[in-house]
Amino acid sequence: MRQKLHYLNYKILVPYLLLVVLGIIMVYSASSDILLVNGFKPSAYGVRQAYYAVFALLVALTVFALRLAVFKNTKFVAWFLGVSMLLLLYLIVLKIFKGSAAAVNGAVGWIDLKVIKIQPLEIAKLALVIYLAYFLDRHDASLSRGNNIINKLSRPAVLAIVMMLLVIVEPDFGGTAILGMIVVVMFAVSGIPARKALFCLISMGLIVFLVVVLIIKWNPDFLQKNYQFQRLMSFMHPFELERKGGAQLVNSYYAIHNGGLFGVGLGNSMQKRGYLPEPYTDFILAVIAEELGVIGAIVVVGLLFYLIWSIMEVGVHASSQFNALLCFGVTTIIFTEALFNIGAVLGLLPITGVTLPFISYGGSSLIVLSASVGLVLNVSANERIKKEEEVLE
Repeated sequence: MRQKLHYLNYKILVPYLLLVVLGIIMVYSASSDILLVNGFKPSAYGVRQAYYAVFALLVALTVFALRLAVFKNTKFVAWFLGVSMLLLLYLIVLKIFKGSAAAVNGAVGWIDLKVIKIQPLEIAKLALVIYLAYFLDRHDASLSRGNNIINKLSRPAVLAIVMMLLVIVEPDFGGTAILGMIVVVMFAVSGIPARKALFCLISMGLIVFLVVVLIIKWNPDFLQKNYQFQRLMSFMHPFELERKGGAQLVNSYYAIHNGGLFGVGLGNSMQKRGYLPEPYTDFILAVIAEELGVIGAIVVVGLLFYLIWSIMEVGVHASSQFNALLCFGVTTIIFTEALFNIGAVLGLLPITGVTLPFISYGGSSLIVLSASVGLVLNVSANERIKKEEEVLE
């Protein structure tokens, strides 16, 4: 452990810590007014996020301290994947027996343990990354041109599809899309011919696009009361449907406009005071833009993408397929979440309920993302130690 600490990658650690601290500050700022109006302590969510951050840091440190071989162990991979699938399956059982009573905004995505609400999807993302890295590394030699690649990849593909089906039933379209992107990216960088990977990506994109277009054109009656469908229609016509679900996007525009370049000052946002729904989760970036200005928002997004780039850099220079795939998988999780959240806040993508990594309020997301960062720091330290040993030899 002491030896590993000397090989910490500060290009990953520093932006990670800065994002977590910024997250605590902005969660407090975005939630304090709503909590005060409803008779709660204004610091409640900020303090809770700080507790989550401390625990998440301990998780990251633990993952960093473990031998990297643990994550390549067949029993560990099977156990981790099995637990994540069982948790997703439990949500379906919860939905069947409790129905709308267990739903939040039309979706059943959390298991309430009183102390913390666990979101199985977050665990499933990391479990899928570790499983795919394990499987693709073990079959690296056979994934070459001329071999029957489709048959080789049928097992992980079927497992990923089952996982995505369990998530979409919740329903969580954003989470399903993230799982799909993890599969596509990790398949693409695992040695599969570029044509096959590109064909897979384009095919998936076209299918999703055609389904969305058909739903919008068809506009069936039974979907009119569906929360997710209303979100989609509000994305297409936010101002016309402001009272039927478009308020989030409209007030996000107002927040960004009010903030201007330099913002109205920390804690002075008007849109967070009952106008902007979910100001400390889905739309925390809009509050950042209003209070810290466009420049402040760019700094936050810049830190996030610098972290993504630093993780990807470790993957590019990794000496083993397994290490590289872990880094690219984690990169995909953070990048896709950031893309979906920023796109939703700016009105460029439909609102999917995907939060801003490391910034938005929530324990499950922060803990799993921190574990992912700890895993990449572990890979980076091992790579540096290995290179130093090679030089000494």
